[in-house]
Amino acid sequence: MEIFGVAVILGIVEGLTEFIPVSSTGHLIIAGHLLGFVGDKASSFEVAIQLGAILSVVFLYWHRFLGLIPSGGGATPMNSKLEGWFGLRRIGLATLPALVVGYLARHLIKEKLFTPVAVTGALAVGGVAILIAERFVSRRRSSSLDALTLPQAFGVGLFQVLALWPGTSRAAATIVGGMLLGLDRKAAAEFSFLIAVPIMFAATGYEALRMRNLVGAEDLVQFGIGFLVSFVVALIAVKAFVNFLGRGTLQPFAWYRIIVAPIFYLLTRGLSF
Repeated sequence: MEIFGVAVILGIVEGLTEFIPVSSTGHLIIAGHLLGFVGDKASSFEVAIQLGAILSVVFLYWHRFLGLIPSGGGATPMNSKLEGWFGLRRIGLATLPALVVGYLARHLIKEKLFTPVAVTGALAVGGVAILIAERFVSRRRSSSLDALTLPQAFGVGLFQVLALWPGTSRAAATIVGGMLLGLDRKAAAEFSFLIAVPIMFAATGYEALRMRNLVGAEDLVQFGIGFLVSFVVALIAVKAFVNFLGRGTLQPFAWYRIIVAPIFYLLTRGLSF
C-alpha cells in the first residue's frame, strides 16, 4: 500500500483508540502487521501519531491545563481542586508511579510482554475487569473531577502502572481505577486524559531521542500526515467518548475487548513484535 495510505490508516487507528479503553498498542500492532509496516521506522512513526493524539487533549482541555498555572498565594481553589499548585500535586501524584516503574522496567516489559499471548491476555482480562468494575460502581455514589482528593489521584496513578502491560490500555486502567476510587465515569475519563499528557510526552520524547537518526527528510511528509490525521480523529473520538459516558457505561468496550482478543491472537500467531 502507498505510504500515505498507511499513514492515514494508522493515524485513524491511533486517534480512535488512544483515549478509549480498548488498547491503542494492541490495535497499532495488528494494523501495522496487516499493512506490512513494521520495524524501526514504524516505531518512529508511532511516536509521531501519538504526539498528534496527545495534542488533541491539550487542545480540548486547554482551560484545565491553563488552570494548573499557579497564581501565587497557595490559597485553596474556590471551585476546583485541580487548579494551581493543588492541581499540579494531583497530576504529579497520578503520573509519578508509571514514570518510575516504566523507566526501571522498560527492558523487561519490551522483552517479556510484547508477545501475542501477553497482549491478547491483557485485552481479555481487561475486558472482564471492566465488567466487574461496572457492577461494583453502579451501586454507589460518585464524585466529580473538581472534588478529586490526593489519595484518589495517587490511587489512579497506581492503576496506571498496570497499563505498562501492552494490551491493558492506559485509558482502561486509569478510568476503571478512577471509578473504583469514587469518581463518576465522566470524571474518571477526563482525569485519564489529563494525566495521559505528561506520561505520553515523556514516552514520546524518549522514543524520539532514541530513534532520531532513523528518520530522514523523505519521511517527514508521511509522518506529518499521520500526525494530522491522528490529531483530528482523536479530537472527535474524545468528545464522542465523553458524551457517551454521560449516559452510557463501559460495558460495550469490555465486550469488544473480550471478542477481539482471540481474533487478535489468531492474526498475530508466529509474528515477532
